[in-house]
Amino acid sequence: MSISPEPIIYIVIFLGVLALVEGIYLLFFGKSIRLNRRVNRRLEMLDKTANREEVLEKLRKEMQQHMTAQRLPLYSLLSDKAQKAAIAFSPRQLIMLMVGLSVVAFLALTVMTETSLPLRAVMSVTTGIGAIYFWVAKKAKKRLSMIEEQLPDAVELMVRSLRVGHPFSSAIQIVAREVADPLGSEFGIIADENAYGRDMGDALKDLAERIGLQDLRFLAVAVTIQQTSGGNLAEILAGLAQVIRARFRLFRRVKAITAEAQWSGMFLSGFPVAALIVINVMDPNYYDEVMDHPFFIPACFAVAAFLGINLFVMRKLVDIKV
Repeated sequence: MSISPEPIIYIVIFLGVLALVEGIYLLFFGKSIRLNRRVNRRLEMLDKTANREEVLEKLRKEMQQHMTAQRLPLYSLLSDKAQKAAIAFSPRQLIMLMVGLSVVAFLALTVMTETSLPLRAVMSVTTGIGAIYFWVAKKAKKRLSMIEEQLPDAVELMVRSLRVGHPFSSAIQIVAREVADPLGSEFGIIADENAYGRDMGDALKDLAERIGLQDLRFLAVAVTIQQTSGGNLAEILAGLAQVIRARFRLFRRVKAITAEAQWSGMFLSGFPVAALIVINVMDPNYYDEVMDHPFFIPACFAVAAFLGINLFVMRKLVDIKV
């Protein structure tokens, strides 16, 4: 019984390309995009340049560059996630990286496998684009989860600032100084925009739409209503902080309860694919007798469609809105 190493090689090449993306990103932006440092990036930039307007312009350009490039071919697939992840690569650089990784994957497939040229081309393009999309989605998920954890503390910090007599603009500046990234730099942009004349409510609404978190929308609406109707903003934000913390705890509880169902869905969808890979590795000629059957290709597409439907349905069943 001969063992075909090609399925394993495909997986290794994909993981290698994914690691290459992370390595390139850390090589060029490693010191400037760390999310776990105590001093946020905006403050470090201000310490180096001491030019508030220049720092604001640079950060705003980075925040908006991905959404303004949605019309570029293929880039619309990941522009929203790249925006939420605040990827330091420009859209042009990401597209060039896709092309470069596709070439690397093609060369690796050419050297390590004996597949046909059309299959190598399709596999290399899929690997290049898929690796970038998977990497950007992972970065976006990590950044959004950190913002969700930081937001209640930031709102409570604003409440304490308001109760000792600071205006709301000063409370935002305090959050921008005391809170680490990613939320610290985001609120720093709001503080700078307000200093240059932009309405605080509009800046918060823009942040909420860019990040896409419901809690930030609550904050923007609360500030906007208080600006137009008046009221005790400290009490409003104190209640909002309690609501955000309660939603966060409930979300974590729901996530823990539905974890088993999520893993079951992934297992049920991934097991047939894993079984197919194992069968092809252990016995490359296993399907030779049926590959010429007229129903073989339609059956493959039908199985793939059912697997996709299963994954979609299982995901919807555990996607509980909090």
